[in-house]
Amino acid sequence: MTANITPSRLAALVKTRCQIFQTAYNPTSARTGAKYLRARLRGPSMVKYYPPVANIAELARTYKNAGLVDFAEAQRLKDVEDKKRRGKGAPPKAKDKGQSRRTARRR
Repeated sequence: MTANITPSRLAALVKTRCQIFQTAYNPTSARTGAKYLRARLRGPSMVKYYPPVANIAELARTYKNAGLVDFAEAQRLKDVEDKKRRGKGAPPKAKDKGQSRRTARRR
């Protein structure tokens, strides 16, 4: 006695099996990315692998009385002042819509 199982009956069986075992029902075999979504995240282990980087600016903010100086930031501020003195600095920001260069150009 060989029982021929119809495709519709087999599809119903697969659908029921997916409901019971709480798996994704994908009759068309479309790519869903479920394999990557099930995998554990790599970020936490990567963060643990690399030692924390000492951030001078953060340390200076935390310990204000220690007198820590971020030389790169101090040099950057000095360069910005020099550029402003020579007229090469960033243009001033508009205080309101009327002072905007874009608005003036449209008129």
